[in-house]
Amino acid sequence: MKTIENINFKGERVIIRVDYNVPFDGDRITDKTRIESSKETIDLILNNGGSVILLTHIGRPKGFETKFSCKLIIKEVSETLGRQVLFCDSTIGKEAEKKTKMLKPGEIILMENVRFHTEETEGEIDFAKKLSRLGSVFVNDAFGAAHRAHASTSIIAQFFSKKYFGKLLEKEVTSIRKVVNNGKKPVLAIIGGAKISTKITIIESLMNSVTDILIGGGMAYTFIKAQGGSIGESICEKDFCDYSIQLLEKAKARNVNIHLPKDVIIANRFDNNAVRKISKIDKIPAGWQGLDIGPDSIEALKPIVKKSKTILWNGPLGVFEFDNFSNGTIELGIMISEATKKGSFSLVGGGDSVLAVKKFGFSNKMSYVSTGGGAMLESLEGKELPGIKALS
Repeated sequence: MKTIENINFKGERVIIRVDYNVPFDGDRITDKTRIESSKETIDLILNNGGSVILLTHIGRPKGFETKFSCKLIIKEVSETLGRQVLFCDSTIGKEAEKKTKMLKPGEIILMENVRFHTEETEGEIDFAKKLSRLGSVFVNDAFGAAHRAHASTSIIAQFFSKKYFGKLLEKEVTSIRKVVNNGKKPVLAIIGGAKISTKITIIESLMNSVTDILIGGGMAYTFIKAQGGSIGESICEKDFCDYSIQLLEKAKARNVNIHLPKDVIIANRFDNNAVRKISKIDKIPAGWQGLDIGPDSIEALKPIVKKSKTILWNGPLGVFEFDNFSNGTIELGIMISEATKKGSFSLVGGGDSVLAVKKFGFSNKMSYVSTGGGAMLESLEGKELPGIKALS
């Protein structure tokens, strides 16, 4: 990895591809994590004599749309970085080039949304070349967009001899490698979420590097159904029952332990206020559905987490959005927090698991919480991400 550590940026105009695709509630940013995560890279470059040009996207606009303008985040970006951030209402062209060339060392400018140009997502080389004219150095710090072969994430890199990993991208890649390539054993992967179809390649790939895999969340019911269990109205992908059996056989052949819940909290409807009771996971009665793991499952999980030296958490163990079905996910968070405190390395990634650790206050108790959902999943599948490959 070519990182920005110990690089002299004096007199350099540094284009940083950041990921400021932050969530909004009306005109209010509800989570500034991605902006906060870019501060280390920006500070390091500015403190080493450079000026900074920020490129990002927000949403999926179709041409120019005011609700996706980077102008909406300029105040929050300035406050978070603790520096005045200038704004340019164009992304390429004479005005953009003029404003970036006028930057003095220590100054920052945020360019307008790169996705206002369709050439961005098409990975159009001429658009990437126009973007490259804004600066003299390229730094990619947008892990959340590194799996896209877009103009500003990967194509642009070919126009620079000076191109580097930002600190955030460096941390993301290092954390994933700690799990996939050189994790201290035993290595535990907790794979949750609703559908097995979205996690097949991840589970298969992880079998090459982990000791134990816990299957939780809605995915577990497909495995139970495939083995002849009764799952009531629980979520199930019947087309993947045969494949779940194959996964169990592959795991056994590779000496990987697959753990499935023993019991679950079931409900008579998908509602926080539904009637609840405990059931064996393979004996759920008709008209009922599993929405969280049960007490026996939690107890069985404790020694597995405790012995693990490397832990990957991807996906909640229940419908944690409902308070009455969040206990399994909370208990897992406590277990991983305690293991981390005692020296285990823990990596949390994937949209819902990240939301869960934030909601229940575990973010600062994990070794690393990933900022990239799709990018992390593709990394776990063993894919080489375009945004990372382009920096080689």
